[in-house]
Amino acid sequence: MAQGAAKNEDRGMVAVFSSSTHEAELEADNIHALLEANGIPNILVGPSVLPVFEFQVQVSRENLEEARRVIEEAEAAGPEAAAEGEANSE
Repeated sequence: MAQGAAKNEDRGMVAVFSSSTHEAELEADNIHALLEANGIPNILVGPSVLPVFEFQVQVSRENLEEARRVIEEAEAAGPEAAAEGEANSE
């Protein structure tokens, strides 16, 4: 676990997403934006220079289940729903 992630866990923040794949940064950015759009405060944790380390999106423990539900719904709806949602927000 990254040092910053450990400090945030001490403050009641837990990872709702975690990945170190080649797409981790993009996925983390998308989840971060999705949660923000749904009013769920979160922070993005990850390296800014070395993409070999894990990226995380963290939420407070009290928002964990809601964050998971929002992510699952977005994944089930697929890319078309994301594009439609973005178009509606403009």
